[in-house]
Amino acid sequence: MAKSALITGITGQDGSYLAELLLGKGYEVHGIIRRASTFNTERLDDIYQDPHVTGRRLLLHYGDLTDSVSLVNLLRDVAPDEVYHLGAQSHVKVSFEIPEYTAEATGLATIRLLEAIRASRIDTRFYQASSSEMFGSTPPPQNETTPFHPRSPYGAAKVFGYWATVNYREAYDLFAVNGILFNHESPRRGETFVTRKITRAVARIKHGLQTKVYLGNLDARRDWGFAPEYVEGMFRMLQADAPTDYVLATGVGASVRDFVETSFRHAGLDWEEHVEIDRNYLRPTEVDDLLGDASKARETLGWQAATQWDALAKLMTDADVKAVEDQLAGRSVRIDR
Repeated sequence: MAKSALITGITGQDGSYLAELLLGKGYEVHGIIRRASTFNTERLDDIYQDPHVTGRRLLLHYGDLTDSVSLVNLLRDVAPDEVYHLGAQSHVKVSFEIPEYTAEATGLATIRLLEAIRASRIDTRFYQASSSEMFGSTPPPQNETTPFHPRSPYGAAKVFGYWATVNYREAYDLFAVNGILFNHESPRRGETFVTRKITRAVARIKHGLQTKVYLGNLDARRDWGFAPEYVEGMFRMLQADAPTDYVLATGVGASVRDFVETSFRHAGLDWEEHVEIDRNYLRPTEVDDLLGDASKARETLGWQAATQWDALAKLMTDADVKAVEDQLAGRSVRIDR
């Protein structure tokens, strides 16, 4: 029989890429989606299967990470071989504005899901989407042994989820792993995240739809990789012989200013004519420099990032330029895959 997986956050960037990967490997894929008055499954359009089709392998279930009863019932009914917990309130700046909800949806949700696995008594492997934001102000490079010093409610909530995962692994012999992923982007990245905000603005400026883009701290440095490569790393973590925690990163850093300059230059524009600083986008406490050391993942899982930040900036810029061109030409706008 085909293996099965349950993905929280399946409608997000990582969830959609992971669903495609697992379907390509023959999995039956289940995803949790929140009920809304509008459709929020755009990233799944290419793999969506009508519920009335016999033999479909992508199944979406209404649920919420703040509702433990629905999680227990769903896990008991689906009994997945693997659980990938990607769902969260994942915007760092927003976490300062809604810290309690961030703690609920990003931190407590993890232990709620772990406990649901225990309560439903299923035999499964669990992946927790941890984050480089947990390192916060700890100097780079950062790896699996680097101390955490989060600088946001989001980072603090992720630290809680990290240690909850470790505790359930040790206390209940659960195959549970933390993937400490550094920033990873794609044309599917949400438009409020800085990389996509930049490349989307570049495309709109190039076509005369806007003249300025307003950003925050241009000096912050990040280790940016390509999201489809990172979901392959998630999958490999749950195929390993024993559960442990891994950093996924490119090992190459750049500043927001570097990303801006490369994106604008790739489109034939001068960034200094179009970028303005808005202090409303500054965080109360900033993370200055994140740079990952993924040696353990390379040596144990055979995983290594192939796309670095400069190629990523150009790839995302090209995708957004094409999307704007399609929009202006009256063609159907699709996210570049």
